[in-house]
Amino acid sequence: MTETIWEKACDLLSDKTAFVIATIISHTGSTPRTAGTKMIVTGDGGIVGTVGGGLLEARVMEKAVEIIERSEASTFMPFDLTYEDVETMDMICGGKAEVFLDHIRPTVENRKIFERWRHLSQARKNAFFVTVVSEAWDPGEPVRHGVMGEDMVLEGSVALSAGSLETIGREARKAVAMQVVQLEDAIAVVEPSIKPKTAFLFGAGHVARPTAHLCALTGFYVTVLDDRKEFADAAHFPDTHDVVLLDSFENAFSGLAVDEDAFIVIFTRGHLHDRTVLAQALRTPAAYVGMIGSRKKRDAIYGALLNAGFGQEDIERVHSPIGMAIGAQSPEEIAVSIVSEMILERSRLRP
Repeated sequence: MTETIWEKACDLLSDKTAFVIATIISHTGSTPRTAGTKMIVTGDGGIVGTVGGGLLEARVMEKAVEIIERSEASTFMPFDLTYEDVETMDMICGGKAEVFLDHIRPTVENRKIFERWRHLSQARKNAFFVTVVSEAWDPGEPVRHGVMGEDMVLEGSVALSAGSLETIGREARKAVAMQVVQLEDAIAVVEPSIKPKTAFLFGAGHVARPTAHLCALTGFYVTVLDDRKEFADAAHFPDTHDVVLLDSFENAFSGLAVDEDAFIVIFTRGHLHDRTVLAQALRTPAAYVGMIGSRKKRDAIYGALLNAGFGQEDIERVHSPIGMAIGAQSPEEIAVSIVSEMILERSRLRP
């Protein structure tokens, strides 16, 4: 499974290793990545994540390593990308950005807070990671971190007034991305744990493997389902979160939590199974339903479903033939076309 920023942070803290989390706090004009983008930098120059590459990232990495080596405090780094900087990043115009370099030391408090955050994120709970920096900030002053769960109670050693806590809670409730919140005498960076979209892949054949890998790589929570024991094998899907062996495709959705954020991909071993799964999929509120196959096969399945009582509006929900038209031939190319279409549909769901 692709390692996340937060998993890496917890692993480093468990190993009692200091590191820097670099976060783009603000940006204007053309900068490589948007506010909220972050990466971890370790003392040996290793990174997880990215703030966009090019000179900005190189400077951030250089400063972060320096901070760790000299045991310096957290700091803000402003960037004004000049014409020369922009040319090295293949950008059209310049821009400004401010990056916060948060020096995380392996204290007991930090280990506790980061582990709590990882637990809530892995449990796919709504939660918020809060970083508080005093407005009259002394660079020698430690930055405080906290975690706010669904109950809006802030855990951690962050001392704030009732008014500031109310402000953070109010902003957190409506946050769909990182927010910089102005408090009475401080600023708080509030980062929500965004529940990943779930991708249900029905069929564990040769196209499913690269599709599952790419789905996981691009941030989907992936479940693969098949009725064949030799195919529904977790060893074939190292990036996948769940692999389910079905008794049959007749009750393929039994026990599945399919909501408005779910993505359903159908590529079983035959059109009869595809039709069986598609009929069940259309009874869910899933955001995306896609089915592999030729137009001839698709039209035959659509005709059978219409005869079974489904309406034209149901049929119009289906992406079939599945994927974007990129001339895909191999299983890997087909997977790219499918996941590209899923990413496009996911972007349309974001506020």
